[in-house]
Amino acid sequence: MSALAHVALCQGNKVSGSDRSNDNGEFKEKFETISGLGVTLYKQDGSGINNDIDFLVVSSAIEPSIPDIKAAIDKNITIIKRAELLAEFFNSHYGIAIGGTSGKSTVTAMIGHIFIKTGKYPTIVNGAVMINNNQGLGNAVCGDSKYFIIESDESDGSIKLYNPHIAILNNITLDHKPISELIPMFSDFLLKAKQGAVVNLDDEEASKLSSINHNTLTFSTSNKKADIFVTNIKGFDISVRYKNKSVTFTLPQIGKHNISNALAAIGGALQSGISFEKAAKSLETFKGVQSRLQIVKQKNNITIIDDFAHNPDKIEASLKALKETKGRLIILFQLHGYGPAQMLKDGIIKSFIDNLDNEDILYMPEIYYAGGSANKSISAKDYIDEIAKSGKKSFFVPNKNKIKNLIKKQMKSGDRIIIMGARDDSLREMANSFL
Repeated sequence: MSALAHVALCQGNKVSGSDRSNDNGEFKEKFETISGLGVTLYKQDGSGINNDIDFLVVSSAIEPSIPDIKAAIDKNITIIKRAELLAEFFNSHYGIAIGGTSGKSTVTAMIGHIFIKTGKYPTIVNGAVMINNNQGLGNAVCGDSKYFIIESDESDGSIKLYNPHIAILNNITLDHKPISELIPMFSDFLLKAKQGAVVNLDDEEASKLSSINHNTLTFSTSNKKADIFVTNIKGFDISVRYKNKSVTFTLPQIGKHNISNALAAIGGALQSGISFEKAAKSLETFKGVQSRLQIVKQKNNITIIDDFAHNPDKIEASLKALKETKGRLIILFQLHGYGPAQMLKDGIIKSFIDNLDNEDILYMPEIYYAGGSANKSISAKDYIDEIAKSGKKSFFVPNKNKIKNLIKKQMKSGDRIIIMGARDDSLREMANSFL
């Protein structure tokens, strides 16, 4: 929402808004930044809804019972979803949309970085903070060209609103929706891309859709049948082949999933007319995305890492990347939302059991509740009970601040402390305040 507010301001609109975290006095620095951009902040009590407003834009995560919505209905002010306004901006530009269950934020940031480095100056709306970006909160860039790059979300079905010139599909795995619902959604997404598509050949479900768009570039970390594929990995140096050309570049981010993300970004750049070598070499100065295996503190040979991983694939990718180097892992993982916790339970449990060593330690607080009606019949304790049966050191402690104190007492030289989970900004604050 903050990224959209930033871009709406840049488009010449007057923007105001409310947020319950601001009402509660939380994340002061964040809201000072939003206010500093020119957004007028009101309490979420209906007082900010006046007859000068053309329409009220709401997040798909907000409950219809909040006073702002009631006030808008009473004053006959049109209410639209965030994705509807974003689609209006996006569809009037040369749009590049990044879709898939995992990796969207990183690929969006990577493509944006390539475009900026090659002088194309796009507008970018991302679901995460791009570390290279110093505009506002860092999750949006106000460009001055025809290019508009977005992270397109499938969780609420809003991906169907976008009419991209280029559509990029990372993967299709279980997250917010079952696979049976995602396949037709992503098929339509690729089909609508006016100029072309980019598809991950390494992902089983995504690869099945690689022929939907007549102009599709495929990528792979190993499959030579792909248009863009990796020929060699040596440390952080990656050699990639496209057609009869080969480029070696240094990718600063760890993990095979980030190599895959880089290939997706290179594919998007190629479809936009950027040269292969310029696209690849631009990524050498890419600093990453906040809370994606982000090292936020290092002291006394102890490393604090902030990570947004929250579904089985993301958790597995993060843990495998962390296991590329030595050191015990102590993880605080917070589930978000009772619905996702119910649907993803078996996969998340398996990701931890399969990828934790016997010396590693896993803590889980209770499930993060962001409001609304939810069936609370599941608990993080149900997860911990299953993981503990496998012999892994795993503990349920309802309050995450108590977990922080427990970790502080246990940590020693060589440890990596990972604060893992989505949506709850207090996790990000905890990671930054840990040492």
